Amino acid sequence: MNEALFQFIWQYSLYNLIGLHTAEGEPLTVIYPGKLNKDAGPDFLEAKIKVGSTTLVGNVELHIKTSDWLKHGHQRDAAYKNLALHVVYENDIPNVADNTPVLVLRDHIPQHIITKYSGLMLAPQKLPCAGQHTNVKDITKEGWLSRLLAERWEQKLADWNVLLENSAEDWRNLLYWRMAANFGFKTNATPFLMLAQSLPLNVLAKHKDLEQVEALLFGQAGMMDDDFTDDYPRELQREYDYLRKKYQLRPVTKHLWKFLRMRPANFPTIRIAQFAALLHKSVHLFSQIIETHSVKEIEPLLDVTASSYWDNHFQFDVAQKQAAPKSLGKTSIQNIIINTIAPIQFLYAAKQGTHTLQEQSLQLLETVPAEKNNITQLWDANGWKAGNAAQSQAQLQLYNNYCSNKRCLECTIGLNIIRSAS
Repeated sequence: MNEALFQFIWQYSLYNLIGLHTAEGEPLTVIYPGKLNKDAGPDFLEAKIKVGSTTLVGNVELHIKTSDWLKHGHQRDAAYKNLALHVVYENDIPNVADNTPVLVLRDHIPQHIITKYSGLMLAPQKLPCAGQHTNVKDITKEGWLSRLLAERWEQKLADWNVLLENSAEDWRNLLYWRMAANFGFKTNATPFLMLAQSLPLNVLAKHKDLEQVEALLFGQAGMMDDDFTDDYPRELQREYDYLRKKYQLRPVTKHLWKFLRMRPANFPTIRIAQFAALLHKSVHLFSQIIETHSVKEIEPLLDVTASSYWDNHFQFDVAQKQAAPKSLGKTSIQNIIINTIAPIQFLYAAKQGTHTLQEQSLQLLETVPAEKNNITQLWDANGWKAGNAAQSQAQLQLYNNYCSNKRCLECTIGLNIIRSAS
């Protein structure tokens, strides 16, 4: 038994409610266990307990052993005076708290609660509930996934709000910055965001020529300082030297970009060229994105191909024998819808107070296929296949924030497994 499990058992009343009595033998009824206190002070607040014929309303403190009261120094803390109840697993020292009834729960806790919890905590596999979550009802799991998706977006959009404030509430800038980070995907998201923040959107808007847009992006990426042999990068270099001085631009460090252990199609050079094509193609991208809630309508907006130089290149000056257009690809487009388009639609609708549009942004994810990655494949292999992107995003949140940290006591699935006697 540990404190986390003991609090969990008290919070959800996972003990035999019949035949409770104080350490002195008075009959006791828990009318309301109180609400969990995550700040300093007693563990549960505003509980309602009936001892004998007297109903007590107040706070409750939990300890594994009664002597923990003295170890924690509660006898010297005014916050612990006049408690409604002191709940312990083992009563090793009597009468440690004056005028506070003591409830000993050891003999009232079903053994399967402890056994199930221990099984989850000691599970050697990556998913503690592997082999058990299939016993949880689908409606329970679906409800938990919905809450996890909301939690994931709440965390993500808190950072986006900061970016929005830093851009003086300019939504076009927010979309530009987040789209750039998305084009870097996981490996190069940070340098891509730094690139976009170093290159004002209003500067890009002044240049309609794709070569100039590429020159600005590759230049600000720190990739225009080499001695090139190909004509095209040399043209970009000359163009960037002029534009850099004109707008007093400062590029990011070239060494931030990662190429190692990447498929050539995902090289940052290719992604920058594709991002340039998107910026060149979509002058009013934000208004189009905000007004569109159909995957079939969004996909063409993001369907871009890098300029012809990249047909037979993955890096400057390194030609390939086989030539092929470097299109963004459907999987990448779906990734952008999941990680940029739907969240920014949700945030915009939330700021505008439009609940209908918020729902539409969530429904957008439900029309996108589930992501395929190590985590979703892990769930799939364990009998829980995501049906769409909304569910796969929630599964990512579940694994990263709960499973990998063994936070089973805070997980609806873990709660159901531990409570189940079967």
